[in-house]
Amino acid sequence: MRQQARIGRALLAGYLAVTLAGRQLSFGCEILGKKHVCLSRAYGTCVTMAEEAKKRAGIAAVDNHVQNNQVVGVGSGSTIVYAVDRLAERVRQEKLNIVCVPTSFQARQLILQRGLTLSDLDRHPELDVAIDGADEVDSALTLIKGGGGCLTQEKIVAGCAKHFIVIADFRKDSSTLGQQWKKGVPIEVIPMAYVPVTRAILRRFGGEVALRMAVSKAGPVVTDNSNFILDWKFEKAHNWKEVNTAIKMIPGVVETGLFVDMAERVYFGMEDGTVRVRDPPIH
Repeated sequence: MRQQARIGRALLAGYLAVTLAGRQLSFGCEILGKKHVCLSRAYGTCVTMAEEAKKRAGIAAVDNHVQNNQVVGVGSGSTIVYAVDRLAERVRQEKLNIVCVPTSFQARQLILQRGLTLSDLDRHPELDVAIDGADEVDSALTLIKGGGGCLTQEKIVAGCAKHFIVIADFRKDSSTLGQQWKKGVPIEVIPMAYVPVTRAILRRFGGEVALRMAVSKAGPVVTDNSNFILDWKFEKAHNWKEVNTAIKMIPGVVETGLFVDMAERVYFGMEDGTVRVRDPPIH
């Protein structure tokens, strides 16, 4: 029996050696080409590494772009939590005078929970800086946002800021959109228009369009603006500026999750503990 067990272990080791040959492994996160895939036995390690990467990106953005007497736009999602934690820490330690404008209910609650000063665009229509996450970032700093359903308010706040800074972990870094993010481009629509908008997008651009359904309630996801979200899975690369404009011209569309020519800088937290900075390409 012992000999059979040894043979079995040897065969398994040989199989793994062949299977993983030529693949780069990094702290339990398998890199296939430019796609990051967590190995099942090391999934917890990979998740922890991604969270640490988010934290480093958030800290770098706040330390480099937030100064005293500023109005700061606060984004939504999991990565922004670390930025707000760092912001609250600096406000306490350095006695900074900072006013925060949220992009969602989640961001509003986060600002209040951390004891920061809450405001809105009525009182502060011009922001010094906005910091937010992204679902995917390409080489030109075009973003897909809206995985959490807050794309419209996120784009409004980003558009009101003198500087729009993006924070993300290594899994969001792509050379072209769709390389990492497979859930498509979110599109916020007026509820009565979701079927006509779906038909118009398919007719013009192809691909697949799905009404985003809720997880903990029956029926579709409802945004903070009481609208629905369509997720458009595109089949090929596009001129994203033209696509963004064309989709927004469809009656019933409120906003798209394409952020084109908006981000000034992106901070990527990397697997090795560093933070990579990406600026827009110089044309």
